[in-house]
Amino acid sequence: MHLARFPRIFLAHLPTPLERLDRLSKELGGPEIWIKRDDCTGLSTGGNKTRKLEFLMAEAQAMGADLVMTQGATQSNHARQTAAFSARLGMACHLLLEDRTGSKDPNYNLNGNVLLDILHGASLERHPGGTDMAAAMEVAADKIRADGRKVYVIPGGGSNATGALGYVNCAIELVSQANDRGLVIDHMVTATGSSGTQAGLVAGLKAINAGIPLLGIGVRAPKEKQEQSVFALAQLTAARLGCPDVVSRGDVVADCNYVGAGYGIPRADTLEAIRMFAELEGILLDPVYSGKGAAGLIDYCRKGKFRKGERVVFLHTGGSAGLFGYDSVLTNPLGDT
Repeated sequence: MHLARFPRIFLAHLPTPLERLDRLSKELGGPEIWIKRDDCTGLSTGGNKTRKLEFLMAEAQAMGADLVMTQGATQSNHARQTAAFSARLGMACHLLLEDRTGSKDPNYNLNGNVLLDILHGASLERHPGGTDMAAAMEVAADKIRADGRKVYVIPGGGSNATGALGYVNCAIELVSQANDRGLVIDHMVTATGSSGTQAGLVAGLKAINAGIPLLGIGVRAPKEKQEQSVFALAQLTAARLGCPDVVSRGDVVADCNYVGAGYGIPRADTLEAIRMFAELEGILLDPVYSGKGAAGLIDYCRKGKFRKGERVVFLHTGGSAGLFGYDSVLTNPLGDT
């Protein structure tokens, strides 16, 4: 694949580190666990959306946009990274934030990612949970266009075929790193929500015939809906790469048993995962994505689904800024069960 033919702005700190987690591996007594540190991509504490935004913001510039718009939950990592990328490029940014948790906690609503959105100069508008956010963005975009602005609308999570190219690139990068150190990867695990990260990885891994099975740990939707969303986007991404038939339905696997009460509401095993990574490895997860993804990883190890002697790579999608909006939950040892 020749990704250089797609417009791209090179701002991410790449390649991100690939590290072995010795203490966590010993604690779980099963497979050898590695971590792909996409929390280290740069731009406002980093995260997985920065890879996507390299391609999305290049497309925005090519279209002559002077304002970028996107949407997400109140503590959206994607919104924060979009605001940071816009600031770096000197573009205006407008964010639509949906209240998906119903939290009245001032820290949740004003601290963490929200504080960083504001510091990066983004304008915000808030919507109640259940809003059709795609439709709300179009309404907002039409109003701003009426004032003469050129608006580029990014879907939630940056999850379209353009954004997914960032994780095609990640798949190539990961396999190259593994090859350079003689690391045979038996399994890969990541959190999956708006689908772009998992879809890009699936398309990329299949296109280079990596032979690495990818497990997505769902953070919001039921299994069938999540898998179908990822599969549809993986197909579109593969077609854009010029290999439209490389992804099959069986390549897309999501386990959505770790969602709990809903998006953005951590379970007890989410909080345990956050504490284990922090206390054993000095790595910060978040309560929405990486914490739930890690909870799934830990459970699979404990149940023997990932066996001793196997090597498992966990893709860290970032989001540690969101911890500061969840201080009241993190001091509660039970969480949502």
